[in-house]
Amino acid sequence: MLLNEIAEKTSGTVVVNIPGVEASCAYSSDLLSDVMGHCADGAVLITIQNHLNTIAVCTLVGAGIIVICHGRPVPDDMAAAAKREGVAIVATPLSQFEASVRLSSLPASAKQ
Repeated sequence: MLLNEIAEKTSGTVVVNIPGVEASCAYSSDLLSDVMGHCADGAVLITIQNHLNTIAVCTLVGAGIIVICHGRPVPDDMAAAAKREGVAIVATPLSQFEASVRLSSLPASAKQ
């Protein structure tokens, strides 16, 4: 699923646009150690974690898109790191549950 489709489905706004990025699966978690252990390459991460460590974890696991939920702001340092690392960010007013439901056409992400 393309970035603009994810933004549209989650009633979100693209905060960091990375041309050509897309997601083939989805993973929802706020515990970054859980994301490191279970999120698959090519996933969109659905979370409320709006800080630099989220970018580092996405880079580590190969998640190219983050959806930040509950209308949380994306700090400037997070946006700058995302641009530098090639991770797109969408901000949505939705809860993680509602964002996950709206992205349910993507298969669940889990490392095998």
